[in-house]
Amino acid sequence: MFESLDQALHYIRQHRIAMVDLKFCDLWGTWHHVTLPADEFDQETMHAGIGFDGSAVGLRSVKSGDMTLIPDLSTGVRDPFWDLPTLSFICSMLEADTHADFPHDPRNIARRAEAHLQRSGIADESRWGPEFEFYVFDRVSFENGIQYASYRLESSEAEWGCAEKAYGHPISPHGGYHATAPLDQLHNLRAAIATHLQSMGVPVKYHHHEVGSAGQCEIETPMMGLLQAGDATMLVKYVTRLAARGVGKAATFMPKPLYNEAGNGMHFHQHLFNQRKNLFYDPDGYANLSQLALYYVGGLLKHGGALLALTSPSTNSYRRLVPGFEAPVNAFFSLGNRSAAVRIPKYANQPDSTRIEFRPPDATCNVYLALAAQLLAGMDGIQRKIDPTTAGFGPIDDDIFSWPASQRDAIQRLPSSLEKALLALKADHDFLLAGDVFSMELIERWIDHKMNAEFVQVRNRPHPYEMTLYF
Repeated sequence: MFESLDQALHYIRQHRIAMVDLKFCDLWGTWHHVTLPADEFDQETMHAGIGFDGSAVGLRSVKSGDMTLIPDLSTGVRDPFWDLPTLSFICSMLEADTHADFPHDPRNIARRAEAHLQRSGIADESRWGPEFEFYVFDRVSFENGIQYASYRLESSEAEWGCAEKAYGHPISPHGGYHATAPLDQLHNLRAAIATHLQSMGVPVKYHHHEVGSAGQCEIETPMMGLLQAGDATMLVKYVTRLAARGVGKAATFMPKPLYNEAGNGMHFHQHLFNQRKNLFYDPDGYANLSQLALYYVGGLLKHGGALLALTSPSTNSYRRLVPGFEAPVNAFFSLGNRSAAVRIPKYANQPDSTRIEFRPPDATCNVYLALAAQLLAGMDGIQRKIDPTTAGFGPIDDDIFSWPASQRDAIQRLPSSLEKALLALKADHDFLLAGDVFSMELIERWIDHKMNAEFVQVRNRPHPYEMTLYF
């Protein structure tokens, strides 16, 4: 929004801004913030930054927790959710003593990935279009203890939830795709979300009801640069949750909140450009893809298992990645096939629009790390000339679930649990170290945290369904 501090200060005076909110992302993809009175936001803020304790948000050890936040002026937006007029900035993190870039700042990792692409000579720009799927529930409750575990979700749209509301227009299971009113009760909320996003500089292509009957929605943005896509993703999640809360509902991007209903993915559309020319386009190639694009696909699929540890990094991710829900469980590419890990959209077939879509990710990822990791995997495929067909990744344009099991078993499978994805990352991570984008320290820390703080903690607890099976 701003190119200089003077522009930001002029906006603050002109619009009588009372507070300046500084947002930053921890290693696991969660936003935190600190707020200044507007008259405390000045040249010293931009030079010295605002100090904070990095150990409190998992970024540093307690003995060396001091860090500094520097606002990125280009990210300035009016925050619509606070009572007092508030200007919001996304921040980068610096070392408190040297003011050098903090190497484990997710935004800095995304920047390094972009710089590595430009230095490589492969392309000068990558463009990205995440899809945002989420559920909106009327009420949510959950609790866990030594002797109890329960959750309950309520939705007046679903057959199992509409009786008490007496609307008489339920959506049947799996029947919500592009549903219209009176089935679709969330149009006004999605429109409000889209309006907020546009006012904050995030363009919106469209919004609609998704397949899930109990309030599943989707919002899509146009293609944009890597760092911009990361920032936009954080804003989409922030705005969606607060807009839902404002009307007494709860929004979640959790991959699989409901049994036997569609899950929430965050598919990443992506392609590379050089001097504004789409390097993925070749009118004579399979699905209009160039050889460079096919090598990129080869890299994504070759490193697919390791990638999932960063793009699908929760135990719940693998409740979604199961057969039968248009979620990919096999490493292959295809034209238009939504069960493929890499799908080439049939409608994106022009010189500027031809692209690929990586479908396993979901919004439990740290989006900056997920973007950087996908780019590095694709670049590795280009540099090593990994042809996806030679490597056994397709293309497969059939419904593989109509095949006999013996034929399906010949296709390489993606990890079926967070544990397997983390083990894949442990065995295959050299591609992430290229260009010093990721560090070995960060990768080891990620694996340790996800394995011990998440996978093991879920694995070690009795599951409510085990009571039905075994009590």
